[in-house]
Formats: sequence, structure tokens, C-alpha cells
Amino acid sequence: MFTPLVCGAVVFPGLFYTFRKVLRSTFTRWSDADVVSVSERLVSAIHASLATAAGVTVVASCRDVMTDSHWLVNGFVLFGAPYMAHDIYAMYLSHFYNQRAKGQVGAHSGHSLQTVRAFLFKDWMLILHHLALLLIFVPITLFFRRGLGDFFIGCLFTTEFSTPFISIGKILIQLGLDHTRLHRINGIIVLLSFFTCRIMIFPFMYWMYSRQFGIPLHRVAFHLPLQCNVGNLVILAPQIYWFILLVKKANRLYLRQRGGKGDGNKDRPKTD
Repeated sequence: MFTPLVCGAVVFPGLFYTFRKVLRSTFTRWSDADVVSVSERLVSAIHASLATAAGVTVVASCRDVMTDSHWLVNGFVLFGAPYMAHDIYAMYLSHFYNQRAKGQVGAHSGHSLQTVRAFLFKDWMLILHHLALLLIFVPITLFFRRGLGDFFIGCLFTTEFSTPFISIGKILIQLGLDHTRLHRINGIIVLLSFFTCRIMIFPFMYWMYSRQFGIPLHRVAFHLPLQCNVGNLVILAPQIYWFILLVKKANRLYLRQRGGKGDGNKDRPKTD
């Protein structure tokens, strides 16, 4: 049982350490903030890809949404648990070096309670999300489900499908490619994948339950225990919030690029 846990505790910090070494030697002009940020994003993309693959495998193999089981569910939960803890540390390092690059932390200053407090205040929702998965989702999955609902756990794994594209977008910005067509296409994929796999996955799970038991879709919530509905709402709420932020960011980028094109056309000399 603890083999996947040990593997995860070795793999994700090991990947983070390796990426930092490789990026530092490859992109010699990058700052520590750049190296740590991209390393964190690469590890996040790898974890999300593995989670998505595990989720698709589980969902495709479960015919009965309640009773069918798959070994990957508990195995991947154990394997991915160390990633949640490590990613909080990686996000903190990224925050620390970014603050140092902006001059808000002295060049030779170490970590301090003030730096930790600023990190907790800035990224509190992501930290809370990680801690909830680690301290609530993992124990429920491993010990309190009584072997039921592997299909739904697999669906929740697939919510990570959009994460690699979010990471790619951040890396493209880091490389100065945020005004390219590749970045715009990736942004569209982020919006579509996020909406599909992080928001619409919940109506899909309720629909599959309704089809399994012959219940009208609008009555499914009344057939499920209260804690199931509350749990789904707790997971869904931040996804909707983050999706709204993504849409606003995409709209700002579109307006900025459109304005830039307009300015360019205005300054261009006439040829007639």
C-alpha cells in the first residue's frame, strides 16, 4: 500500500530538483525566479497528465458507476498525495524568488515569517485547495468510501486535463512568447478544457448516475447523501471562480492585442 506513496515522494521532488538543474545550466540568463517557476509548472504538467490518464482509464473500465472498482484509484491517490504537499513548497519557493527579483526581499535575505505570511495571503485559495485534497479527499478515498464510487473518483482525476495547458501558457509567457499565435491557441484550449473537465464534469457525473438508476437528472441530487452534494459544491465552487478569472484574463489579453494592432495601424505611414 505504501509503495505508491514512497514513489510519489521520490518522483515529484526529484523531477523538480532535476528541472531546476537542467534549466539553470541551459538558460544561463534566467533568474532563480524564472527557473523555479518553470520547474514548478513542468512538474505540475506531468502530475496532471498522469492524473488525467489514470482518470480516463478508470472511467472507461467502470460499467457500474457505484460498485465497479479499479486498482488505479487508490494507487494514484497514494502516488499523487506527496505531489500536493511538494507543490505547496514549490509555489512558496516561486513566490520567494519572485519577491526577491522585485526587490521586496533583500538579495541576501533568507526566508522569514513575513515572506511565508505574504505567500499564504497571496495564494490562499490554491493552498486551501491543495490542503483540502490532501487532508480530506485522500482520507475519504482511501478509508471511508467502502470501495464504492471509483467511477466518480476517476472523473475527478480527469479535472486535471486543463492543467498542462495552463502550465504551457505560463511557460510561453516566461519565454516571451505571449504575443504569438501559439499562445492564443493555447489560451483557447485552456478555456475549453477547463470548462469541459472542471465544470461540466459534475453534470456529467450526475447524468451517468441518473442513467444507471433510471432517475430523472433533476432528481439525482435528492437521491444522493447530503455530504456528496456538499462535497461536489465545495470542489465546483473554486473551479467556477478560477474559470471566471481565466475568461477575464483572456478578455484583457484580447483587448490589449486588439488595441496594439489599432495603434500599429494608426502609426503606419500611408502608401496611397
